[in-house]
Amino acid sequence: MTTAAPTVGAGQLRTALRGHASGVAVLTAATPSGPAGVTITSLTSVSAEPALVSFALAETSSTWARVKDCQAFGIQLLGAAQRDVAERFAAVGVDRFAPPTRWHTGPHGVPLLDDCAAWLVGTRHHQLKLGDHELIVCVVEHVRIGSPGDSLVHLHGGLHAAPGTPPASPGSPDGR
Repeated sequence: MTTAAPTVGAGQLRTALRGHASGVAVLTAATPSGPAGVTITSLTSVSAEPALVSFALAETSSTWARVKDCQAFGIQLLGAAQRDVAERFAAVGVDRFAPPTRWHTGPHGVPLLDDCAAWLVGTRHHQLKLGDHELIVCVVEHVRIGSPGDSLVHLHGGLHAAPGTPPASPGSPDGR
C-alpha cells in the first residue's frame, strides 16, 4: 500500500476548484428499502471502448450506505431546467422520489428520472477506496438521449445553465 504525500487542506482544495465547472447528474439505484438517489458532480467518462464511467461518493454519505452493495446504477444527466431536481436530490432528510419527482423503472430495475438530458444505466465494474470516498467504475449498458438543450453545471458554489449547442467547427458551411 502506498502512503499518500501530505496534501493541502480540504478548504483550500474546494476554493481552488470552485471555478471549475462540473456537470450535474443524479445517481440512482434500486435498494431493498426502495429507490435511492443523490446529486453528483463527480461523473467522469473513463473509456469509450469498453464504455466505462465513474463516480465517487463519500463514505459518510447516507446514500452511500444505501447503495454500496448495489450492482446497477442509473445516471441522469440534468438539463438546465432541472435545477429543482438537483437541489431535491442534494437535500438531506427528504423523500427524493416523492412528488413532484417523476420517475419510472428502467433496465436492471433502477429508478430513472423523467425529462433528463440523457440517461445511462450501468453495472458495477470496479470499486476503489480513495481517501474518504469510494470510486465506482460502471460498464455502461444502456444510453438514452433526451431533448437537446442547455446543461446544468455546478460552478462557484451554485447551479448554472451551460449552453448545450455545440460550438461551430471550422470547415463546414454552417460551422458544424
